[in-house]
Amino acid sequence: MLYLLIYMKILGNSIQIKEINEIIKQVAPTDISVLVTGESGTGKELVANAIHQNSKRSDKPLITVNCGAIPEGIIESELFGHHKGSFTGAIESRAGYFEMADKGTIFLDEIGDMPLATQVKILRVLESGEFMKVGGAKKVFVDVRVIAATNKNLAKEVAHKNFREDLYFRLKSVNINIPPLRERKPDIDVLFDYFIKSVCERNSITFAGIEDDGMDYIRNYVWYGNARELRNFCDSIVILNPGKRITLEDVKKNLYTEIYDNRQLPAIPTITRDFSEKDIIVRALIELKSDILDVKELIKSKSHEITKTNVDSGDDFVIKYDEIKDLNAEEIESKLLTYLLKIYKWDINKVSENLGQTPRNVYRKIKKYNLDKYNIV
Repeated sequence: MLYLLIYMKILGNSIQIKEINEIIKQVAPTDISVLVTGESGTGKELVANAIHQNSKRSDKPLITVNCGAIPEGIIESELFGHHKGSFTGAIESRAGYFEMADKGTIFLDEIGDMPLATQVKILRVLESGEFMKVGGAKKVFVDVRVIAATNKNLAKEVAHKNFREDLYFRLKSVNINIPPLRERKPDIDVLFDYFIKSVCERNSITFAGIEDDGMDYIRNYVWYGNARELRNFCDSIVILNPGKRITLEDVKKNLYTEIYDNRQLPAIPTITRDFSEKDIIVRALIELKSDILDVKELIKSKSHEITKTNVDSGDDFVIKYDEIKDLNAEEIESKLLTYLLKIYKWDINKVSENLGQTPRNVYRKIKKYNLDKYNIV
């Protein structure tokens, strides 16, 4: 499980999680079908577990099926069962997942990947509770509650004829959407504490704490892998640093490579002439993110101005914490770049080396923010 289940609630302090817990409380005692949506790693299976555990079926089976992991050729056999001799290799009759879940709950994870032909039969089960096994002629009746989940936009899948409209609306009696972790920052501390405690208990490791700037970096990280990514991060950083107080540098070492993962870049809906430029800007912004936090902490710790020992110029270049605390990422990035250009006297190689970027990206940023060499000397 990605989150902790306590008293049949999902762990989290955000408004979104509190609302989800309220919805679970309302729908769990009923038999209504539920569609759980959200990005990969947000905890859709945990919501299904919470609904089942709070339902009148909690003493009956909860059968979890990953629809995307079952080959199309055998998915109907897996779901509905088959009779002996119904196909090559069927050496004996077998009950399917729906039959196993009778009187209980079946959780159809990644239902957006289910073949269209199978979707028809799922709809029939939802409407009448009946199906036929592969190779059979007799109807089988079951009393099963269906909870489905997907990380896809099913409305778009319906529009593209990849998902049946009637099944979509039948499943969507209640839709619980789990927002990504990056939109639920109050949950990050709670989940971090839980995952750290969990890995320490499993591996008999002592956790000596984490520096404030390291925790601040974690709170501001994008977490496109959501809670699953956070859990894996907690596992690795504790195991690689047993008994050590975690620093900002330790945190960066464990997250740095993921900053450059193409999957972390926001999707651009249409391919236009300046697509590559947008892509580079987004990449550069992500690359600068780690340095921005460092600069904030540096400026915050210094109440005085940056003096002529650092800048060999007529007028001192001034950055104060109060000036940047309310700025957005691009505004901070512009100030940071201006500062480094002045410090290194427009030596682009030194600036790019400091930022861990290519000179080409630095030049692009200079152009983006209209920085003038003759005004920054």
